[in-house]
Amino acid sequence: MNPQPVSFHRRISTALADDQLRLALGRTTERFAAKRAAGLASLPDVDAVRDRARAIRLHTLSRLDTYLEQFEAAVSAAGGQVHWAADAKEASAIVLDLARARSVERVVKSKSMVSEEIALNETLIAAGLDVVESDLGEYIIQLAGETPSHIIAPAVHKTREQVGQLFADKFGVPVTDDVGEMTATARSVLREVFLRADMGVSGVNFGVAATGSLAIVTNEGNASLAVTAPRIHVAMMGIERLVPNLDDLAVMLQILARSATGQKLTVYTDLLTGPRRGDPDGPEELHVVLVDNGRSRLVGTEVGEILACIRCGACLNACPVYQQIGGHAYGSVYSGPVGAVLTPSLDDVGPWNTLPDASSLCGACREACPVRIDIPRMLLALRARSVRAGTAGRAVRVGFRLYRWAATRPWLFRRAVAAARWLTELLAADGWVQRLPPPLSGWTRSRDFPVIASRTFSERMRDRAGGAG
Repeated sequence: MNPQPVSFHRRISTALADDQLRLALGRTTERFAAKRAAGLASLPDVDAVRDRARAIRLHTLSRLDTYLEQFEAAVSAAGGQVHWAADAKEASAIVLDLARARSVERVVKSKSMVSEEIALNETLIAAGLDVVESDLGEYIIQLAGETPSHIIAPAVHKTREQVGQLFADKFGVPVTDDVGEMTATARSVLREVFLRADMGVSGVNFGVAATGSLAIVTNEGNASLAVTAPRIHVAMMGIERLVPNLDDLAVMLQILARSATGQKLTVYTDLLTGPRRGDPDGPEELHVVLVDNGRSRLVGTEVGEILACIRCGACLNACPVYQQIGGHAYGSVYSGPVGAVLTPSLDDVGPWNTLPDASSLCGACREACPVRIDIPRMLLALRARSVRAGTAGRAVRVGFRLYRWAATRPWLFRRAVAAARWLTELLAADGWVQRLPPPLSGWTRSRDFPVIASRTFSERMRDRAGGAG
């Protein structure tokens, strides 16, 4: 995960000033959230299913080493080959070596967050290979020279009007904002890509330890073509993306599509076990690249629960921060609440210590998560880690030191509150302060600040206790 050179706060400011971005985010996140609610409502005993899904994910993580060994054996028995990658560099090198050894010139990819995480496209393109994304959203951002801004909707930051102009610029077609016309344009271009590709690269939604099967879900069918038309299929998979057996997979599929897009089941659900064996269709070779890249270090830690994530994107759509700034402001592959935990956890030496601050701790992400991951708890743990390491911002460090100094001296704290009350009353109009001096001006730049209450909580409790006596 390559950090962006611009600071997080600068990226936030840029995002908040982008009216087109706000329009695109408003259209999509609101629609996803509404569809998710309707989709889950259609599932009988939804709470029991979510509890079961959570238990499956946590159980798998608790015995991850055992299930990984079982998965490797099952893939090998089915005729596939498993490659273990300790980090991003090794994972990309494995794919490149496979391509070179088999004289691959053209690669078609279906959507894979892991390949984004390890910057696989950059490695392959730098080596002279032709790499084309086949997921429509991924294809759009590849044409635009951008990166994904959402886990399930990579081009969520673009309006259909912007995509229409992009296609007109790239393909010489008339400008349109009709989604059907734009999809037809992409389909006509991509069909030849599938037929000419030597290697297909995919992600993996779930690997089944008992059978060595790969579950890949899409709504466009591009993954089905990407993994069956080329002679070589390379599946990129984070080591945590396992379920023990097919019954457990069925539970996960019940909640994945509903949480992501509101569908009862994704349009295309491919369950692949090994390469073709006497069949006329399918790849001659299957290679599964198991990517660690910091994951094994998290198992059993205070942030290890984030590995239970099934990448549905529900927490992004529910998060009031993501709804305002979008994915690119986070600066890494994984954005939103899950990214604010996962990115600094996987890359603890990168400049990600401010990402956990991008949360109001409202708990909407925890409520939306289909496997009930306690993201707010982990955000607080990462904030505490940042403070202990001395990497928190200067304003945060100084502010909390002053607060601690005053809070441990009741007489000083009462005087400070009285002074703050007097100041806010002086600056207020109709009970609200519209402009505060720096550094508090950051608050009133986008919203008003309430006048501090005339009586403190402690004063009210003392009065109530006195009245009760």
